[in-house]
Amino acid sequence: MTIRLWMPKGQAMIAKTKPLAANDVASRLRDGIRMGRYVPGQRLVEADIIADTGATRSRVREALQRLATEGLVTIEEFRGASVKKLTLDEVRQIYRARMALEGLAAAEFATADKPDLKARLQAIQTEMDSGESTGDHEQFGRLNTAWHRLIIEGAGNDYVRAFLATLTVPIYRLLFSTFYNAQRIDAANADHRLITAAIVEGRAEDAERFMRAHVEQGFHSLSTIHSHFGN
Repeated sequence: MTIRLWMPKGQAMIAKTKPLAANDVASRLRDGIRMGRYVPGQRLVEADIIADTGATRSRVREALQRLATEGLVTIEEFRGASVKKLTLDEVRQIYRARMALEGLAAAEFATADKPDLKARLQAIQTEMDSGESTGDHEQFGRLNTAWHRLIIEGAGNDYVRAFLATLTVPIYRLLFSTFYNAQRIDAANADHRLITAAIVEGRAEDAERFMRAHVEQGFHSLSTIHSHFGN
């Protein structure tokens, strides 16, 4: 952010850059982790972050502490900060929490009187069905993200939304990695069709049961990718 300080007439205008706040630094780093710019195990060097953001050292340290509290960063004495590398058991715990929360979201969306959002969900489902056999794994991954987000929006539960946002950041890139397999796309979209139909038709119990099974299957698919996990 640049603030321009105007001097009295006849003097040059001076541009002064305001350092980023700790919250802004944390957001940049969080987005970088989510999008894979920073990979698990990578060191987060304070001097590099300061050069990139213009933030002060104290604000960078505060930002790293926030991310450590969120479980995204590990801070070790004498070694500094690095992107946390999740163990398979930690990923299992994340998925078990997702099963409960996304199952609840699917049930609440099913009972909600939100025909416009349900129509949007069906439209995304139709687009996924049309692209299922195209081999465009990136597009399917994006549609999958939009589908899950819309279900969370449709539930209208701010606490579920907040908790799931925290849970999803550490595994965001891993979620995409499971879709580089045609069989996984077929299986995932078969689940999507069941869940979409249950939500649109107002069958809350089925929506919750199908979603829980879908998230659990996602973990089983992900757990085969051993290279992503620490010991």
